[in-house]
Amino acid sequence: MVLPADSFMARIAEHCGKAYEGRIVMNEPQADDDPFAGQALVMHVRDCGEKEVKIPFHVGENRSRTWILTRTYDGIRLKHDHRHEDGSEDDVTMYGGETASRGTEARQEFPVDRESVRLFEREGLAASTNNVWAVEIEPGERFVYELARPGTERLFRVEFDLTTPVAEPPPVW
Repeated sequence: MVLPADSFMARIAEHCGKAYEGRIVMNEPQADDDPFAGQALVMHVRDCGEKEVKIPFHVGENRSRTWILTRTYDGIRLKHDHRHEDGSEDDVTMYGGETASRGTEARQEFPVDRESVRLFEREGLAASTNNVWAVEIEPGERFVYELARPGTERLFRVEFDLTTPVAEPPPVW
């Protein structure tokens, strides 16, 4: 029997080696100093292993972000790897969560894990301690990355057009 998590990971792996341009479809409330506003957004399904897929997310010239999806025993783990230009780890890195339920082959949700809550508290980012991330994929159509903060108005969604690959961006930092 194929589990939804396996189908989900396979759908993403089908795009390995390809890059796609995205656009913000929801960003509430928008901050005055929003680092995403007016920037080219490109995801690159770069590294695809049997249990793990790494997806660098480029924001303009900033190549500091990579989403890491790892198949676990009973679901999927999402981590955010943030780096400086010299390749060293940012103080706020490797945060994320694991699927709380089985999800579907099209959408997986990742409530913040305890390790990330501790990181956010240590770094003075209390607002992030309730984060729930989601990733959606409709093969050949769209890939969506989402950040929500239940109990607040915060909702950020970026949608990538899977119908038209773009040139591969440079490697992450």
